[in-house]
Amino acid sequence: MSIMRWDPLGDLATLRRQMDRMLDEFFARRPQREAAQAEWVPPVDVFEADNEVVVRAELPNIDPKQLDISVSRDTITLRGESKHEEERQARNYYQRELRYGAFIRTIPLMAEVKSTEARATYKDGVLEVRVPKSEQARATSVKVQVQQ
Repeated sequence: MSIMRWDPLGDLATLRRQMDRMLDEFFARRPQREAAQAEWVPPVDVFEADNEVVVRAELPNIDPKQLDISVSRDTITLRGESKHEEERQARNYYQRELRYGAFIRTIPLMAEVKSTEARATYKDGVLEVRVPKSEQARATSVKVQVQQ
């Protein structure tokens, strides 16, 4: 019988790498339901301002009147469709990199918001949704009292 040295830190590092790889693979796959509903997903920026949450989405060539935006207490869902006009070419080849089709994007918010007060604007292919934070989600200032 041989004696083997046990390296708990090495074993934990290996376990962590395996768990990271497993979780990366799991979250990299889109669920089948979502893949069937959407051909593409627009990129978004989500950030908090002083008293509101702001979501900006790149939506070029989208008719803003055809967008469906729903806001709940802690999520925003964007739905729409980019329509492709059939292009006829005299040549036998062309390159197509622009994405077309229906999309749905649900964005979790890190703060509770007042959904009934949401405002949306669309300019130059960028949709911006601003939603005020609820009173509970707003930061409050606390003064430090020095005891003597």
